[in-house]
Amino acid sequence: MADQRILLVGATGVFGSRLAELAAREPGLDLTLCARGRTKLEALGARLGGLPVRVLDRERITADDLAGFNVVIDAAGPFQASTPTVIEAAIVARVHYIDLADGRAFVAAIGAHDAAAKAAKISVTTGASSIPALSHAVIDALTCGWQGIDRIKIGIFPGNRAPRGLAVVQAILSYVGRPVRVWRAGCWTDVPGWGLVHRWRIPGVGARWASVCDTPEQDLLVEHYRPHESAEFFAGMELSILHLGLALLASPVRWGWIASLRPASRPLLAIAKWLLPFGSDIGAMDIRICGRDAEGETREARWTLRADGNRGPYVPTLAALTMLRRLRDGMPPPAGAHACVGLLTLVESEADFDRLGIVTCRA
Repeated sequence: MADQRILLVGATGVFGSRLAELAAREPGLDLTLCARGRTKLEALGARLGGLPVRVLDRERITADDLAGFNVVIDAAGPFQASTPTVIEAAIVARVHYIDLADGRAFVAAIGAHDAAAKAAKISVTTGASSIPALSHAVIDALTCGWQGIDRIKIGIFPGNRAPRGLAVVQAILSYVGRPVRVWRAGCWTDVPGWGLVHRWRIPGVGARWASVCDTPEQDLLVEHYRPHESAEFFAGMELSILHLGLALLASPVRWGWIASLRPASRPLLAIAKWLLPFGSDIGAMDIRICGRDAEGETREARWTLRADGNRGPYVPTLAALTMLRRLRDGMPPPAGAHACVGLLTLVESEADFDRLGIVTCRA
């Protein structure tokens, strides 16, 4: 089978560069790197063995830019308030599309492209990242054969020394202090973004701060698993000064004094980078589920991931890497537009965890 020609948009970002590194090692993947800035792009291409590069703005990509490619991956972000420019170009060009989107509205709107993607006979897959792709693969593995699920609680906790980019900060600040719709106590309710602050104890890692986030996961967990009581997603910063400081900064948004903290992305990123030497390089992901097993007995299950040595930013790229392997091997998803839910299995990522030195455990 001929090599898959892939255009990776956002290749110089925190996640894009790591996906580029992993995909460049895979046989049968002919990778072209794409970003807005030439200097970093050419440096990355040279570091990865002389990969070809294209200087393009994701908001201006057209079908002509995708001519000759089999797959386009959007790892650029932020996807909050993002337009579906790359999706529309992929459909016109009849090129498979994958993204690492974490924007709730962006992922929720994916169905609007379903008919066009089916007519073009391509797959358009959003959310091929830690959530919902990996999280749902974990839940499927933990609850196989269960009669029902009552509670789902997911947390992601990067180490403070992990690299961070502007897009990630912009994504977080887009919802901090604003109402976030969550499924709690068996009904939908609004809570403040970055609210519900508490300590979360992670096996093998310790206690981290946790706050509620606005992600597509809340909607997709309820839609896919129908939990009776709750489906919640949290994230946290390792340093108290950053996590609690952001919770305090959310107050003017909650009180309606300002619309959003997103305009403060650059100065807040600068502060976070100044504090990089503190804390650890240990990231974690923790998934806790309660429900009823095949015999109707109450069961609890837990899956924890620990990534030392700043390997955490590789985790959001592994679902997209698995999707590329499937396309290369002639096993694309069905034509149409869909979130990356129920498409992948946990087993498909386990070899990558081992190769990267990322430890997982079940309880």
